[in-house]
Amino acid sequence: MEKICFVVGAGEFVEGKFEKRADDMVIAADGGYEHLKRIGVEADAVLGDFDSSEVPRHPNVIRHPAAKDDTDMMLAVKAGLGLGYKNFILLGGLGGRLDHTLSNIQTLVYLSRRGSRAFLAGGGAAVTAVTDSAVKFGAQEQGVVSVFCSGGKAEGVNLRGLKYPLVDAVLTDDAPLGVSNEFIGEEAEISVRKGTLVILWKESLEKLINM
Repeated sequence: MEKICFVVGAGEFVEGKFEKRADDMVIAADGGYEHLKRIGVEADAVLGDFDSSEVPRHPNVIRHPAAKDDTDMMLAVKAGLGLGYKNFILLGGLGGRLDHTLSNIQTLVYLSRRGSRAFLAGGGAAVTAVTDSAVKFGAQEQGVVSVFCSGGKAEGVNLRGLKYPLVDAVLTDDAPLGVSNEFIGEEAEISVRKGTLVILWKESLEKLINM
């Protein structure tokens, strides 16, 4: 993967230390700064409203008012986009409050519709979104993979190399047809011609970084 913008939120964080390469950026979204301190990863910037945590002593703190339209995670993502990043890994954004998890999945959709690749990772699980595009998986993948439509309908959906294939199908956001598919030891591809898909499966952070 090309250079990555890591965004670390204040939600459940069970990952180990990750390696930041020279061109990568790490943004702490509010309380995510405490996670980074705990695992010994330096933040390039700390951003948020700090309504439930102290403003950290950091040379690059960007403070926003508590009354705002965007979540702290979304603000951090927009900051990364503004700096030219097109690949994102969001941590500390799964589990805990369901509304925050859903908002972070919507953030993936936001990035996908703007031509970026993004993964939301935590606890061995991964989520991504693809718009008018595809995602490929190696033959080593195992376990369950679920595919959902985000926003009305998704046309020209193809699931290849999975237990339950689809060819030129239409998925809608009110029918979970794509839930609980399975990898079968073959190279797999999930694609959509028109629309957005949200895809969930089991994956380690290390593999996501190199995906």
